[in-house]
Amino acid sequence: MGNAPFEIESAKPFSESLIWQLNQDFYKNKGMDIWRYGEVPHNITSSSMVGKTYAEIIFAFLKDLAAKGQNKSTVYILELGAGHGRLAFHVLKHLEQLSEKVDLDLPPYCYVLSDIAEENLTFFEEHPQFKSYHKKGLVDVSYFDAIESQVLDLRYANKKIASNDLEQPILVLANYFFDSIPNDLFHFKDQAISTCSIQLDSKVDPVGLDEASLLKQLETSYSKTLMEAPYYRNEVYNDILEDYRKVFDNTYLFFPHKGLQCLHNLQTLSKKGLMIISMDKGSHDLRSLKNQKEPDMVTHGSFSFLVNYHALGSYCTKQGGLAHFPISANNAIEVACLLFLEDGETFTQTTQAYQRYVNDYGPDDFNRLKLFSYRHVARMSLEEIIGLLRLGAYDSTLFINFLPRLKQLSKRVSFDQRTDLANVMYATWNMYYTFNEPKDLAFEIGGLLYQLGYFAPALDYFQYSIERYGHTADGYYNRALCHYQLREDEQFKELVKEANALFPTFEALEHLNALDMEAK
Repeated sequence: MGNAPFEIESAKPFSESLIWQLNQDFYKNKGMDIWRYGEVPHNITSSSMVGKTYAEIIFAFLKDLAAKGQNKSTVYILELGAGHGRLAFHVLKHLEQLSEKVDLDLPPYCYVLSDIAEENLTFFEEHPQFKSYHKKGLVDVSYFDAIESQVLDLRYANKKIASNDLEQPILVLANYFFDSIPNDLFHFKDQAISTCSIQLDSKVDPVGLDEASLLKQLETSYSKTLMEAPYYRNEVYNDILEDYRKVFDNTYLFFPHKGLQCLHNLQTLSKKGLMIISMDKGSHDLRSLKNQKEPDMVTHGSFSFLVNYHALGSYCTKQGGLAHFPISANNAIEVACLLFLEDGETFTQTTQAYQRYVNDYGPDDFNRLKLFSYRHVARMSLEEIIGLLRLGAYDSTLFINFLPRLKQLSKRVSFDQRTDLANVMYATWNMYYTFNEPKDLAFEIGGLLYQLGYFAPALDYFQYSIERYGHTADGYYNRALCHYQLREDEQFKELVKEANALFPTFEALEHLNALDMEAK
């Protein structure tokens, strides 16, 4: 017989379970390392392609406001749980490019990175790639608990935004957000609704385990209690539940009451309403929600559950708002755009942008194509990889995953291919946002540029590598070779001298010591 499990928590209402606090503590205590070392996946919802998609919708929203004559007051773009900040950087880069290409008097905007982890907020404040945006007033930072906070406290502008302060609609981005905040769990059967509780046990002794380790060891069990209506004080919540009662049978369903509370809190900040763009695993289709079994907790360092976007959309439309959802079934991710605006139907450019950049071809479509390409990368040509990198808006993670194949293909290239690949690398670096991940992108680009014969640009990228990761033996070796190819004798000799002093046991230096500058 196996050992009895260790009880962590007896049965509690699902939304009051310890799992939510464990999740929050995981993000607060782990900080940037959870993304830096890949403990929590992030590229699907923060890639350059997603940033471009969001920027196009935001740009259209700004144009709609300008067409209405609402171009004086600042539009605040609030990202909830900004995490590492890469999505913000991508949105800003693409939005900046779009704004420069249009001759319109657009309203000013300010992107606010918010989080509940103080370490993350400090990281945003000090990040060199946000410095220029801070100075222009395009970026600010704020602690913001979307469920509890009533005030947006902008640290850089030293300004507080409270209820009804904003003269423009507030624009909110919520990526991988609604999947990890408390939900209620209901079970529908025979026209009745039961509330669900969850008990937590551990397969091993929990003493000494951190949050991530404990979450991996958890075993969950559920119990049901027949619900007495009305369950919520909010009539709209109860209306949505009643809608579900009429159509569901033998179905477990997440109900995002905390997410709905979050939307309400955000609405109160502006006199003009709210638009929210959200991307996550989940569904807005009733057919997908029917006949769901007891939920499994998906762990990836932290944990997440599927988002009930149907409930978020219903909450929006029941208040007279407009909800945009994908028209096709998605395999992995959903992009929702909810307009809590009195005249949402008049924001025609926003609707058209959603149609073009989500429905016609969106992030989920690209993600499927990306995964297909990873499976077949060994047979891809240079032109095919370059085309996919362009389609992906020069995303650095995509480039890094193609890097081994690019190194193979770059050994034999035509002049045009050489030029195209170099331009793709320059564009990828322009879209690269660092949070000190182990992969040194600048060094890799420098190496490929050297292989292509772009020796002077390669030196620039080796210098970028030094600025981020410091001096290495390989860095000295490659820089010296660049100077050798450029016939820059003094720089070559000086680097070789420094390298021999700092890395006397590095065997590759023997090759540099043997090079004869006069022989070239």
